[in-house]
Amino acid sequence: MTTLDEAAPVAATTARPADRPVRRELGVANVFSHGFLLVWAALTVLPLLWMFVSSFKSNGEILADPWGLPETLRFENWARAWTDAHIGRYFLNSLVVVAGSVSLTMLMGATAAYVFARYEFRGRQFVYYLFVGGLMFPVFLALVPLFFVVRNAGLFGTWTGLILVYAAYSLPFTVFFMTAFFRTLPTSVAEAALVDGCGHFRLFFRVMLPMARPGLISVAIFNFLSHWNQFLLPQVLMQGDESKWVLAQGLFALSVSQGYAGDYARLFAGLTIAVLPVLAVYVAFQRQVQSGLTAGQLK
Repeated sequence: MTTLDEAAPVAATTARPADRPVRRELGVANVFSHGFLLVWAALTVLPLLWMFVSSFKSNGEILADPWGLPETLRFENWARAWTDAHIGRYFLNSLVVVAGSVSLTMLMGATAAYVFARYEFRGRQFVYYLFVGGLMFPVFLALVPLFFVVRNAGLFGTWTGLILVYAAYSLPFTVFFMTAFFRTLPTSVAEAALVDGCGHFRLFFRVMLPMARPGLISVAIFNFLSHWNQFLLPQVLMQGDESKWVLAQGLFALSVSQGYAGDYARLFAGLTIAVLPVLAVYVAFQRQVQSGLTAGQLK
């Protein structure tokens, strides 16, 4: 007979080989996933790095040695893009439009999401699904009727019309995300505020919005990136006066003109100027985005 002390090492030795294939499979999966992420990072970063380096080259260096480093840093390329190509004016126009559209989207979206998440009324689910249903319709399907609606409203070629359209197309995602986030917030805090005499208006702006700050930041950043990179809507709704064009339209006009002028250094400088705000926002708020996306799951 074998005692318990003699059987324990035997059981331990027999269990080890069974664990090895699992560990090897996990190791292979980790190597594959990390390798895929490295390839994806290279495909994303290298074109941006090449564009940034090319913005400091001369046109001759870009054509003769596109992969080489510039002999000298030519900051005049950025100056010519900012002034001669009017990138500075288009940049400021985009700031105005995006700031207005993101502010309007967050105000309307957060208000609607709070009502859907916290109040019971007849038809609540129906109206909520109407909002969320907007996620299924791409912008291409509504371009023609949207063109006539904006023109008949007297907003064609204006920043106001573009801001309203941006906000309308961002509301479905904002309402969907913020409704789920408001449902994760504790109801005891809201009930205590109501007992202390806080009205519904003050409850929303003084209590619930500060508690929903991670989710608000995350959605605001996604909306900022979407509005800043939008090309189709301004191309359709902002025809005519070039002084009101946004950055995407200015870059498109600059890229078309390069087919005749050949000033590629100025084009790369303009593209770099357009990309820098997006990179700055991501670097500055990447932790807030991650915490906002995972806050609902953690709670």
